[in-house]
Amino acid sequence: MMAKPKPPAPQIQAYADHHVITQPNPLRHAVRYVDDKEADDPVARAEQALADLSGEFDNWMQEECDRLAAAHGTILKDGFTPSARDELFRAAHDIKGDAATFGYAAAGAAADSLCRIIEHAPDIAAVPANLIAHHVQAIQAIVREQTSIDRIGVAETLSAHLRNIADDYLKAVNHDRPEHLEAILAPSIVPGE
Repeated sequence: MMAKPKPPAPQIQAYADHHVITQPNPLRHAVRYVDDKEADDPVARAEQALADLSGEFDNWMQEECDRLAAAHGTILKDGFTPSARDELFRAAHDIKGDAATFGYAAAGAAADSLCRIIEHAPDIAAVPANLIAHHVQAIQAIVREQTSIDRIGVAETLSAHLRNIADDYLKAVNHDRPEHLEAILAPSIVPGE
């Protein structure tokens, strides 16, 4: 087995009031310069890959909506078991994360609002059933009607209205839990909002 060559020692230049230490650059030999004709643009490649996949975005979002609806259906049938609660949260969280990339930013905002309810409600079983149902139905409607409702801004208005209702509910039920109030009052970090 060959021993690795020792890297060159740093160069030290001494001056009257200071020293300049120059570290050797062992990666210099790993860089390859290319002509402009050979230049690779990884951002352009990534954008092209997204454009190539964009035909699948609608299907993927519909699958995520189906998963959310199934999780909500389980809750309606069996109640808020820990596994049903977790599946509803994961489905909403996945929509929240994917929505902006797939072109459904308003659905992401509604999914974020649903995640906040699940995360910050002190007793998830006590959350009004229609509050959760309205979120699930809004997400489904936004995804289903994306092209027609986007033009008139209904999706954004609906998502903002749901967020306000959810925040009002969470403020009321968390009035004695300051750590949750701080998170509830924090601005949203959902992309596109």
